[in-house]
Formats: sequence, structure tokens, C-alpha cells
Amino acid sequence: MAMMPDDSIAVIPGGQAQRRNRDIVFPFRQDSDFFYLTGFEEPQALLVLVPGRSQGEEILFCAERDERAEQWDGELMGLERAVPALGVDYAFPFPDIDDILPGLLEGRERIFINLGEYPDFDGRLLAWVAQIRKREAGGAQPPGEFIALRHLLHELRLFKSASEINTLRKAADITAAAHIAAMQVCRPGLEERDLEAELQYVFMREGARFPAYPSIVGSGENACVMHYTRNGAKLKKQDLVLIDAGCEYQYYAADITRTFPVGGRYSAAQRDIYDLVLQANVDAIAACYPGNHFNAPHEAAMRTIVRGLLDLGLVAGEFEALLDSAEVRVLCPHKTSHWLGIDVHDVGDYRIDGCWRDFEPGMVLTIEPGIYIPRNASTAHLPEKYRGIGVRIEDDVLITADGAEVLSAAVPKDADAIETLMAQSATGLL
Repeated sequence: MAMMPDDSIAVIPGGQAQRRNRDIVFPFRQDSDFFYLTGFEEPQALLVLVPGRSQGEEILFCAERDERAEQWDGELMGLERAVPALGVDYAFPFPDIDDILPGLLEGRERIFINLGEYPDFDGRLLAWVAQIRKREAGGAQPPGEFIALRHLLHELRLFKSASEINTLRKAADITAAAHIAAMQVCRPGLEERDLEAELQYVFMREGARFPAYPSIVGSGENACVMHYTRNGAKLKKQDLVLIDAGCEYQYYAADITRTFPVGGRYSAAQRDIYDLVLQANVDAIAACYPGNHFNAPHEAAMRTIVRGLLDLGLVAGEFEALLDSAEVRVLCPHKTSHWLGIDVHDVGDYRIDGCWRDFEPGMVLTIEPGIYIPRNASTAHLPEKYRGIGVRIEDDVLITADGAEVLSAAVPKDADAIETLMAQSATGLL
């Protein structure tokens, strides 16, 4: 509100329950912006911020308590408890927004809202504004401007507080334990979904009920599919398995990827690709420090990868020209980083005035270089020993005052360390 003019109002709808099939809904997950501002986890909610309003600047609309409804779906916070629990000035019944909100909008010059995210609510808001406009002749003053709230709110979300960082550390620790458990139970003959089940078990056991996104467990050529989630193939001894998975802990996401051998040891060709991606990961993390720009880790990773691909004979040409070439993009189709927070692909501008923004303490991002060599026409000219190999290594990184902290450091990523861990686990199983 300190960044909003006194003649403005911000309107932030909460998330809506989503239908899964027939009369079954998905487990409710609050809208990320709404949760960030309130900590409120129930559907049917609206937050209104009215800076300078003498009767109260922060107004919540939410569901009233109802014994009959609570018997079916569980206890609600209700109006009386919302004010002390959430720190808002007032709480009103959600159905009352048609009666109350037009009066709050009237006389305000600007409305801050993210139009397009909840079209049904947008329609109601526009109808309220239209009602006020019909009364202009009688002195009513309708809002004259809509401003995207994300420009203010998402900049705030980009910089994590000490409390948020502790929650992200916990999410990373839980996810690290899950990745290690998956490595420990992995053996030929299992299916990809068996490893997914191990991940989910550890997430829930450690207090994170849901994954932050559908877990990717891709073995063999499936590791070359960026967002593979079928997770149904059988694990073969000669294959690698790529796991890209992260839990959501108290609404904050982890996002970690490791690639390891189903049979416990990397082949020579697998090790060639793996060690190259690992070096790219290490070099990219070294580029994470205050004052460096967001794209610097990607640039560092790609320079390492292109040199390695040249040394392995997987690409040919002049080094600088290859950095942004179609030939390399076939093998490295994605960028190296994205912001991380309440959303796994978190909010925040990557560029300011057309230039990559500089890192500052409190920012959290992923570092995830990868090389993928699918067995298709685009790689038919490459040595057969490399085809069908996909490797990604992803860490979660916090920018600190003097460098970076790798939040996901508890998961082994050195190839020898992974082989040792898997060998110890195999011995324990026997």
C-alpha cells in the first residue's frame, strides 16, 4: 500500500475450487498472490486494500462459519477469527461483496488488479464500475484507470524475507531427502512410478503433502522429454533415470533434478555427458552473486557445454558461433534458470528496461543445465553410444550478501558420490 497512491484501491481475488470430475474437486490450493498477502487458505475469499481509508485499510471477504457445512468439509476460520489471525482491519461475508465493494470503489481514481486471471470476477468488477458510472450525473465518481497489480506485488515477492528463506530451506531439505531415498531404492525391474511413489512418501512423511509440480521420473530415452510425467516405463539396468521433483512446503516450492544410473554405475558415454553437465552446473552457480546479471549463469553454463560438446565431437564449428546455434539448441533446448518461491516458476521481472536485471540478496533461482540426445532424426549423425542419453542437474540457489547459498546441496551430484550411495544402498538391500 505504501507504493499505491492514496486515491487508489487494490482488489485481489482468492483462488477458486477446481472441478476434477463430476462432483469431485481437486484439493484446494490458494492463489499465490493472495496467500502471500494474507496467509489465508480457504476458497471464496477477496482482499481489498484501500490506502488512506480512515475506517480501515485492509478488508477481507470470506466464508462465514456454518456448522452444517463444516460437518462435511471441515472447520472454517470465519469472520470473527480472521481479523486477529490475519491482521486485517475488517472481515465481511463473501456474499456481501455486491453490496459493499461498489461503495469502496466509488471515489477511487485507480484500481490495482490483475485482470484476466479470474474472468468471472473481472466481469463482476466491471459491472460494479458501470453501476457507478451510471450515477455520474448525480455526483458519483467512478474509477478511471485499471493498473496491473503484478508490477508492485511481484517485485515484492521476488525478494524473500528471512522467514521465507527458512521455509524454502525446509522445502529443499525435504526434497533432498526424497531424491536420496529414490536413489537408494532404485534397481532394475522397478517402474518409474515406483520412484515417484518413494518421492511422494518422503514428501508427506516430512510434512509436505503435495509436490510443487508433477514429478518427472524419466528413464532411458524418456529423460530426453523435458516435461515427461507418464512415469510408467520399466527401469533397465543400462539406462539413466532423470528425476525432476520438488515438494511444496507451506506453499513454498523446491525444484531439484538429479540423473543417476539405474544399475548403479554410469557407462563411459553416460559419464562423458554427466560430467559435462555437472561442470556446467558448477560454473553457473559460480556466476550467482550480487551485481552479476540474471543471464550470466546461463551464459557460463553454455560456454562450458559448448566446449565439452566440441571436445566430444558432438558438434562442429567455431566456438562463439555455436553458442547460439540451432545445432546446440537441439541438444540444449532450455534456459538454465528461473525464479523460485511460492510458485515453482516464481514471479518477478527478468529484465528491466530491456536489460537483464542484476542479482540482489534475497533472490532465489534454479540452476539447471541439461544435455539431451534423443534417438531421432535430429541426432542420427551422432555416435550411437550417446544417443538416448538425457542428463539434467538442477539446484536451488539463494543470492546472499557475499555470494550464493545452494539450498539443495544435501543431494549428491558428483558421479562418484552417487555411485557410492547407490552401492551402499544395494548392499543394504541384500
